[in-house]
Amino acid sequence: MEDTIAAIATPPGTGAIGIIRVSGPKSGDIASLIFRPSSKTGGLHSHRLYHGDIISPDTGRVIDEVLISFMMKPHSYTGEDILEINCHGSAFILQSVLSEVIKAGARLAKRGEFTERAFLNDRIDLSQAEAVAETIMAQTDRALDLAVSRLKGDLAGRIETLRNAIIDILAILETSIDFSDDDVALGSLPTAAEDITVIVDELSRLALTYGEGKIYRDGVNAVIAGRPNVGKSSLLNRLLGEKRAIVTAMPGTTRDFIEETISIKGVPVKLTDTAGLREPQNIAEKEGVDLVWEKLSQADVVIVVIDGSERLTREDIDVIEWCKTKKFFLVINKADLPHVLDGNELAGLYPDIMPPIWISAKHGDGIPALKDAIHSLVLNGSECGHTLTVVSNIRQKMAIEKTRDLLSKAGDGIRQGLSPEFSALDIRQALESLGEVAGETVTEEILERIFSTFCIGK
Repeated sequence: MEDTIAAIATPPGTGAIGIIRVSGPKSGDIASLIFRPSSKTGGLHSHRLYHGDIISPDTGRVIDEVLISFMMKPHSYTGEDILEINCHGSAFILQSVLSEVIKAGARLAKRGEFTERAFLNDRIDLSQAEAVAETIMAQTDRALDLAVSRLKGDLAGRIETLRNAIIDILAILETSIDFSDDDVALGSLPTAAEDITVIVDELSRLALTYGEGKIYRDGVNAVIAGRPNVGKSSLLNRLLGEKRAIVTAMPGTTRDFIEETISIKGVPVKLTDTAGLREPQNIAEKEGVDLVWEKLSQADVVIVVIDGSERLTREDIDVIEWCKTKKFFLVINKADLPHVLDGNELAGLYPDIMPPIWISAKHGDGIPALKDAIHSLVLNGSECGHTLTVVSNIRQKMAIEKTRDLLSKAGDGIRQGLSPEFSALDIRQALESLGEVAGETVTEEILERIFSTFCIGK
């Protein structure tokens, strides 16, 4: 990595401040070429902030008044010399300054290249690198806590502890191979099998956290469905705490999808308000209803709304029947009005589903219970308590499960009295698989795939 990279590190658009990040061996030289300090500095010292102007070396023209910082390797994000230029947040200014940085010897960075260099320079491991992107994309407090925990190395530390324990077991096996006639060496094998069982259980628990990690990272799609005029839009507005959807007594008011994201106990939930499901009255309404069915097919959770001030209708039953294949629950709205809906009839038709929740979208009654139900249904018992060591992506989960299966095979071999060479081979492969979590044994193709999902400048 002899070249120097540069990119705009702040989001597109106009803002108060915009930052250009430069990393590589030419960072200091680039600063001396394009930065003119407002007072004598005696050279740039590491981890200090300097005021001055960015100029064009060719013409001497001042492009912007800036603050810059220079961070000398290895004490920087990438482990290389880093220059950061804090400009005024005009897109034109940022592009102009970036052009001068490029002319002075840098090249444009690829997606995630700064973080990739941090990984390649051993500043962070691969699980921490992935946590960088997850920290940026976190939508709730809980999601942020989990991402920051991985960024600080909690998962990496847990993996390293397991890795050391596996290495200790491998040492026992190799000793028994080298001293096959030694009763002491052979006598330690049952203990090794017990130790493997403990590690296998720990890996299984860690793999099970993936369900929760994925939910907090990606969130869930919750679609509000029901026949016209049962209060779907009122429910959306109540959950959002603001008037986002138009509400009238006229059926069919909602024509377009309205989507907003809220946090329910730390889970990002994207709520989708849909048009009422009924027999279409015209071609336009038919297209709208078809789109609702499409949205329902993509939903993680469906909230079926029924009007408690009216009797159960054929349209209500049709919606429930279709949603039985999904994670769903019933919400009976208009609890503030006289209860006309026959609860016994509903229970008789659907004895196996979760009891419905009575609410008043108009007054807010039952909304806390509804949020609890959404949270419970989404996590489905996968919540891992207050632990922050949670696996967040499928790559990590698969590597952990592969490690667990190889160790289980090794343990079975020991208990069956197979030659220790076979179990030792399985354990070496398990170590290689576990190394994929931290990036010790990962391929360039996987690295490219991971970092290509990052934003430019990170």
